[in-house]
Amino acid sequence: MMRRWLLPLSILALAAVRVAAQAPDLSPHGDLDVRCEVCHDASSWVVPSPSPAFDHATTGYVLTGRHAQAACSGCHEDLQFRRVASACADCHLDVHRRRFGTHCDDCHDTSGWDVRDASRAAHPATGFPLLGAHAVVDCDACHQGSPGEEHTTIPADCLSCHDADYEATRDPDHAANGFSTDCVSCHGMTASGWGSGSFIHSPAFPLTGAHATATCASCHASGYAGTPTDCYACHRPDYEGTDDPGHVAAGFSTDCRQCHSDVSWDGADFDHATSGFALTGAHVTVSCVSCHATGYTGTPTDCYACHRPDYEGTDDPDHVAAGYSTDCRQCHNDVTWEDADFDHATAGFPLTGAHTTTTCVSCHAAGYAGTPTDCYACHRPDYDGTNDPVHVAAGFNTQCASCHSTSVWQPANWNHDALFPIYSGRHRDEWNACVDCHVTPTNYAVFECITCHEHNRTDTDRDHQGEDGYVYQSAACFQCHPRGDE
Repeated sequence: MMRRWLLPLSILALAAVRVAAQAPDLSPHGDLDVRCEVCHDASSWVVPSPSPAFDHATTGYVLTGRHAQAACSGCHEDLQFRRVASACADCHLDVHRRRFGTHCDDCHDTSGWDVRDASRAAHPATGFPLLGAHAVVDCDACHQGSPGEEHTTIPADCLSCHDADYEATRDPDHAANGFSTDCVSCHGMTASGWGSGSFIHSPAFPLTGAHATATCASCHASGYAGTPTDCYACHRPDYEGTDDPGHVAAGFSTDCRQCHSDVSWDGADFDHATSGFALTGAHVTVSCVSCHATGYTGTPTDCYACHRPDYEGTDDPDHVAAGYSTDCRQCHNDVTWEDADFDHATAGFPLTGAHTTTTCVSCHAAGYAGTPTDCYACHRPDYDGTNDPVHVAAGFNTQCASCHSTSVWQPANWNHDALFPIYSGRHRDEWNACVDCHVTPTNYAVFECITCHEHNRTDTDRDHQGEDGYVYQSAACFQCHPRGDE
């Protein structure tokens, strides 16, 4: 009986040993070389996720970020743990359809899929840096389209994203005014919103002065395209409404810049020199209407046109009676009427010597027009009244300049040698005073040769025998010896 049960028991024992020997092959984890108690405890096969005891780094794949928080079954769909691949695409669906490659970690990390911060930092590499409002907007706001193309086929021009903003804007109406669709022409890339826009007006029409603060609609009331840049186009009401002075009546230029700055209408500063009449002296401070009483167009530039009342009202000297030139500049400067300074040389009689300090009326007692320039006309009283020598009786030349200078009457300097040499020739140093020859003081036309030359008439007559016209008289001596030679 015992022997009959011995064989079956032996077979069971061998089977048990064999099963015991094959126990590792029956593990649901395959050839995972990890003891059961590392992950499991005696209470249950269920393992907390993640396993507090298992060091995933020992597999060569460190769990960080979201991976460290994921359930094991999230990656290990069955219990054969070693059969799980480690590439991103093995677990994660590539929504970009491999347009950015298969390495998710080129853009993403294990902290999460949201890579907006990293994308903004890397965005300059695309040629479109994220600045201003672009830096805070959600990526999906611009990156729309078919899956896999929403990041690679996005145009970089403004209108592609902002066409709706452009078309909807009414103040001003961008579409109606033909504004550029390049938003950055007016709006800054660094701005946090559309704001009021800041169009760079130069160089065609730089905004300076009051133009810099005026509203756009002030000039662009009928639109922006084709707006003229000349002053009159905008400022016609100002031009036509001005009456001090009346611009229209005066025929002023419609180019406001000729007189006004772009800061204020006040303080107009017309460059009068451009009219051919530069303002200097008293003309600088006089009011415009003083000369332009009847308007500005065609105003004459000659002195008399404005100063006729001054000319005709002057009686010291009387300009009209004297026949003075109506060109005031011949005597006056443009600072004051006083200190007139007539260039007498222009009259053919330059003032020299004592003539420069004498009063005008001394010579022009009877007026100025036709005043003679010869000496005797003014100095006849001097000529007639002189008795040392007596000019009248002596028959002196009435051309005072023959003997006198314009500085003083004395000393006279008559060129005697031109008539008879007494400072040269035989008579040099042979006389002491005029009366040596001019024995009649009241008449210098009378002279004596015989009284000086102690000739014996008998000898003189003998020496001149045969000389035609010989007479023993001084006049005869001069007739034959006009230069005093023998």
